[in-house]
Amino acid sequence: MTRRRIKNDRLAATGWVWGFAAMGNHPAAQDHYRRRRELGDRHAAAIRHLVNKFVGQLYYCLQHRQVFNEEKGFGCAAAA
Repeated sequence: MTRRRIKNDRLAATGWVWGFAAMGNHPAAQDHYRRRRELGDRHAAAIRHLVNKFVGQLYYCLQHRQVFNEEKGFGCAAAA
């Protein structure tokens, strides 16, 4: 397995803090993290996946000039 060596360190650090804080304070983010761990992701990969999800949601909201909708963003897991 190869790993990517080039990245923006500041953006990666910000994403790590964002994902870690969301995982501790947001039930839907916690559920998403737990699901990723159950699928076999390690801690860092699960947080990275969560942050990628957040960035995609942010991008969508900015492109379509919409506010964040947790039910759309996290699906039925957020409704539970």
